[in-house]
Amino acid sequence: MTSRLEQMCMTKGMRMTEQRRVIARVLSQSSDHPDVEELHRRSHAVDPRISIATVYRTVRLFEEAGILSRLDFGDGRARYEEMPESHHDHLIDTRSGEIIEFNDPEIEVLQEKIAARLGYRLVDHRMELYGVPLNAPDNKGRK
Repeated sequence: MTSRLEQMCMTKGMRMTEQRRVIARVLSQSSDHPDVEELHRRSHAVDPRISIATVYRTVRLFEEAGILSRLDFGDGRARYEEMPESHHDHLIDTRSGEIIEFNDPEIEVLQEKIAARLGYRLVDHRMELYGVPLNAPDNKGRK
């Protein structure tokens, strides 16, 4: 079965080698936002001939084609996800590294209003929130 990412590549007329297909499938099956090293680990488990250099080249190619989105959550590692079908924002748990995708219509309206108040029409945006669980102890062990 062809993954969504493979289909997007074919629609863009990209040549799909078997290694690119594996990487595309691994990305499409990812429920998280893997970095290149994690993507290599998962892809290599499927096809041991896939090198880290191949993953880097493929990710760059997919990103340049507009079918893969690069995310930087401030931890020094670029992470990737399929270009989303619909807009969403991210909440990053700074302790566990968990990334939660969300969409809030109120926030979207507020961002449009802010842009208009400043004399702009919003054409794109990305929002990342960083936090810790409310029930997590602070640095002194208190909740």
